[in-house]
Amino acid sequence: MKKNEGTIDRVLRVVAGMGLLSYAVFGGSAWGYIGIVPLFTGLVGSCPLYSILGINTCGKCTESAGACACGSRK
Repeated sequence: MKKNEGTIDRVLRVVAGMGLLSYAVFGGSAWGYIGIVPLFTGLVGSCPLYSILGINTCGKCTESAGACACGSRK
C-alpha cells in the first residue's frame, strides 16, 4: 500500500482510534471498536478511502519530481 497520509493526519487518526477503543474497553458502547480503523490506517500511513478519492495528505509531493517522497505517483 502506498503512503497517502501526512504526519498530522496520522497522529490524529492514532489518537482518535485509541480514544474510541478506550471508550469501548472501559464501559462505553461496542461502537467504540470502530476505532480500530483509524488506529490501523494511522499506524500504516495509508488510507484505502483516500486512494479511491485520490487524496494525498503526505505533503511531500512536488509537481516537478513526478513522484512523491512517500511513494505515491503524481
